[in-house]
Amino acid sequence: MTQFTAVENVSRRDVLKLFGAVGGGLALGVSGLSWSPMALAQDKQAALNLFIAIGEDNKVYLTCHRSEMGQGIRTGIPQVLADELEADWDKIIVVQGLADKRYGSQNTDGSRSIRKHFHRMRQMGAMARTMLEQAAANQWQVAIEQVKAKGHRVYLLVDAATGADIESLGGKSLSYGELAIAASTLAMPDADSVRLKPASEFTHIGKSHTIVDMDAMIEGKAVYGYDIRMHGLMHASISRPPVLGSDVASLDDSEARKIAGVVDIVRLAVPKGAPLFHPLGGVAVIATNTWSAIEGRKALKITWTQAPNDGHDSDAYLAELVTRVGQPGKTLRHIGPETTDWPETQTHKAVYTLPYLTHAMMEPPVATAKVSSKACELWSSTQTPQSTQQNVAAALGFEEQQVKVNVTLLGGGFGRKSKPDFSVEAAVLSQKLKRPVKVCWSREDEIQNGYYHAISAQLYQAKFDKDNKLVAFLARSGFPSISSTFAEGVDEPSAGELDLGFTDVPLAVESLRLESVKAKAHTRIGWMRSVCNIQHAFGIGSFVDELALKAKLPCIEMWRQLLGSARIETFKDQGFEYSNYGEEQADHPIDVGRYHRLLDDMQAKLKLEPALKANQGWGFAIHRSFVSYVAVATLVEVNDKQLKVLKCIAMIDAGLVVNPDRVKSQTEGAMIFGLSLAMMGEISFKEGKVVQSNFHDYPVLRLSQSPEISVTLIESDAKPAGVGEPGVPPVAPSLTNAIYAACGIRVRDLPVSKEFTV
Repeated sequence: MTQFTAVENVSRRDVLKLFGAVGGGLALGVSGLSWSPMALAQDKQAALNLFIAIGEDNKVYLTCHRSEMGQGIRTGIPQVLADELEADWDKIIVVQGLADKRYGSQNTDGSRSIRKHFHRMRQMGAMARTMLEQAAANQWQVAIEQVKAKGHRVYLLVDAATGADIESLGGKSLSYGELAIAASTLAMPDADSVRLKPASEFTHIGKSHTIVDMDAMIEGKAVYGYDIRMHGLMHASISRPPVLGSDVASLDDSEARKIAGVVDIVRLAVPKGAPLFHPLGGVAVIATNTWSAIEGRKALKITWTQAPNDGHDSDAYLAELVTRVGQPGKTLRHIGPETTDWPETQTHKAVYTLPYLTHAMMEPPVATAKVSSKACELWSSTQTPQSTQQNVAAALGFEEQQVKVNVTLLGGGFGRKSKPDFSVEAAVLSQKLKRPVKVCWSREDEIQNGYYHAISAQLYQAKFDKDNKLVAFLARSGFPSISSTFAEGVDEPSAGELDLGFTDVPLAVESLRLESVKAKAHTRIGWMRSVCNIQHAFGIGSFVDELALKAKLPCIEMWRQLLGSARIETFKDQGFEYSNYGEEQADHPIDVGRYHRLLDDMQAKLKLEPALKANQGWGFAIHRSFVSYVAVATLVEVNDKQLKVLKCIAMIDAGLVVNPDRVKSQTEGAMIFGLSLAMMGEISFKEGKVVQSNFHDYPVLRLSQSPEISVTLIESDAKPAGVGEPGVPPVAPSLTNAIYAACGIRVRDLPVSKEFTV
């Protein structure tokens, strides 16, 4: 159930009504983690992150502060809560949180929603459970040790020492609804003092649950950004500059104004400086319906000014990057003495390239804004509610608290919807028109005016000794940085981007040198699902396969040799400080043993596969990203350069898994996403403009192209790791390695469709 609920200026009784309680209930926030309407009503201004409420209706209400885009976070969070709370799953109701900095980060990206909040959510459930137990103990006038919560009730124990017979007490129990009022008057226990359940007692964590929004999605009742309706709503279609930095030179809107339903034409200013999350500017057609807005936009006659990026040609730029990675760069990480002797007979070298890519999620960006002189209310399919609130407030000249951001369900995101430029457009237009306005991006808008995954080139070079042992390894990476979107003059990749699958691969060789080269941005560069791991996994995954062939070893065995012995890699004395996706290495170490387990398990799995037929081949790749470990094996068949992907086997070690069904689903989606990019993904620029415009020339995988997919979750007692993105990076190298195995053609320049019919 999706709810958009204001929680400002509410009394204690208002809060209880808000959550459906007949006369009262318990609302709980964790100090230092979340914020609760109850806490606000009691003038407790603690900076919190998640909250629960229990009403006399016996329902448990959980606010989810993250954005749901199909990954299942609105289910995963309640699962963790329900486990420690001992709550009945059928009595859980999810309330979507508004934008508020008191939640902590609301950025639903970086595959971190569970891994960053798992422990605190457990504490929150345990705190509520403890308060309910204390309320029952008070009512029965016994010590809290003589009661126990189980199955949405608190029981009086027959034997406090053993907890025996709690199920056979013949009614000596109280429901959560009966205890909610009394519990709400108690002081919250200290988060670090509450008892957490041992993993052996988990009832929801580790169990597959259908996502809570499934019925609404199937019945067409789910509320996405495009579904927002209200009285007097205007629809906007915007013609944006085709080249970054250009502006309107001349405008003839006379024909557009003749279109039935068109009510206004509005010029939008082009921002100066770094792109940031500012709208691109252009001309907005405002109409009473979407069709009229689009038809009016088609009738506009616009000429655009010249811009510094008018000459950008992606083919020429990629050739420039290939030249640069062939020359010395900035040293990032090193082991042992630098190798300067590279005999041709003992050296293997390769360069790998990727084009620009875009997100192509099923639902393009959309936002609806209603702005008055003192406030703005926004409905947005956003991954970052707080960034949306901040940027909209700045554009309108408001304080942040004057902007209310309602988060709808997202029809996919992949990182695009964490940039709030489309929400700012809606707010600015609503302020100008003094009417509610919905801005809907078309597929063409999304492809031609996005934030693109960077074009890139990588060089890999290795030296073998006379005994065919690898003794030296050199690699360089070059691509325009995401940082260029936020600051002018940036012309080289950042350390944080190079950490993503390049500098952090735990290779164990005598001589290692990793370098980066300069690369200027000519368009908006942004993060996309798995970010720079996309190009880096393709580079290292392909090169290891090439080294294996040179050394006459299976690819999996080559990986074993390059990774070295099982160990915790700290990169000590390698000139390299690893950011580890924002995690402490004590919590999420780089564990080479987990690589080896995946190598062993995949090798065993492949031995069970049927014998290859003619023109078929298996390819393999392994990669660690977002503190998860993923191995992928792909089977293809190639006949006269007609490629057919037959099967993908994925194995993922993501630590403790909350909802296995969702992890498998996300990994399956990652296979499809990764194959789409590797086989067909390419955004090209000519004269500064994007050439592609829709799915006909920027295709995603069709059903007829989709392989059989098998996903195995590796059981682990490690802390929960990322899930949404780690499945993507190994897909491309496993595919191209399989192509080589099938037909002997090595693909080093993506997409595969340049060389094969797919």
